Amino acid sequence: MKAFFEGIQTLFVDYLFLPFDFFRSTELSNWWGANTLNFIFMIICFVALVYWTLQLKLHQSNNEENQDTTAHSFLK
Repeated sequence: MKAFFEGIQTLFVDYLFLPFDFFRSTELSNWWGANTLNFIFMIICFVALVYWTLQLKLHQSNNEENQDTTAHSFLK
């Protein structure tokens, strides 16, 4: 059983985390390059937030949203 968990450790530490080691090593020489992954995640979250708000606005304008306080049984 110990070999199984050591195999998982080897998979993640030696192979799957290599890109993160590269970004960590470039942090002092190039801050923008080291934070590229963070910027990509921020852009993805921003696009998802804009899409979500546009969908909420679409349902609001079509009067499809039930905003009555008794819409959920636990709010009665």
